[in-house]
Amino acid sequence: MALQHAQPGEIVDLRPLGSKLTDAKTAAIIKTEHFEAIRLIVLAGTEIPPHKVPGNIMLHCLEGRITLGLADSSTTLSAGEWIYLTGGEMHSLKGIENSSLLLTILFASG
Repeated sequence: MALQHAQPGEIVDLRPLGSKLTDAKTAAIIKTEHFEAIRLIVLAGTEIPPHKVPGNIMLHCLEGRITLGLADSSTTLSAGEWIYLTGGEMHSLKGIENSSLLLTILFASG
């Protein structure tokens, strides 16, 4: 069964999941030709290996804490914090705590 994407004008609840976080799955919220929004679930100890995406990305940590690995460094992203990465930048993620993030990918136009 295909995931139901949000419709224009539809409100999407991004409040912390709390005790429901451990049962949650990563889910696409919307995808258009210009951008994609995903609620990304990264549980404690889970690693997303180094990768890159062609579009600029924004990560907003909704709850928990993750380590964001970059080419030459790493940083911790905690609940309420936001970061922007340029397209093509190699990065990885590791859950320090059970975490949910809003991932937005901007696609190049044309």
